[in-house]
Amino acid sequence: MNLSNELWAASQDLAQACLEHPFIQGISDGTLEQVKFAYYVGQDAFFLEAFARAYSIAAAKAPDWLGFTTFHNLASGVLEELRLHSGYASHWGVNLHSVEPEAATRRYTDFLLATAWGGDVGLTAVAMAPCMRLYAFLGEKLAGNGIPNHQYADWIRTYSSADFQLLAKQLEILVDNYTSNNAVVHSTYRYAMFCERDFFQAAWILEQSEKSR
Repeated sequence: MNLSNELWAASQDLAQACLEHPFIQGISDGTLEQVKFAYYVGQDAFFLEAFARAYSIAAAKAPDWLGFTTFHNLASGVLEELRLHSGYASHWGVNLHSVEPEAATRRYTDFLLATAWGGDVGLTAVAMAPCMRLYAFLGEKLAGNGIPNHQYADWIRTYSSADFQLLAKQLEILVDNYTSNNAVVHSTYRYAMFCERDFFQAAWILEQSEKSR
């Protein structure tokens, strides 16, 4: 088993927790309250901007041309996701330019950017891979019986698409190419998975500051 598969297999408990989370199940059946999804869209847009920056930092540090071009290709994929979020934001009246990151979002983005600036490209790929693999997993599971016809169908369509699955795989190839198997790698990957779970939880309960607005 290669390293990326080993890391993913070791975090199946958290992957299942995300799949079974009421926020994701609400997306699955279309019953999620729109206010919760709107909150998520704003927070995720902020997160994705940091994600794109981390890709760019890693590209600059890449030791070879293949790594450089792959990281930039992955950053382009994030820009496509942000265009999707812009559509959601317009539909639900979310001003992405005024979004303030809440605690779970800030913990995740600070972790990613600190890893990108302070770590090597392999560790950066490890920190970013859980997001891509988890979303590909969630999209595949939610589309298992076909794309549903409800307000969150585009979300499911995006993350179950062959294009997104390919992006997730490209990042995992970078993990395998640039990373050795050690305790720091495992703890970094698992911390990112905890951040994903906490991100969904924050959107489900809403942060107190958001509810008071």
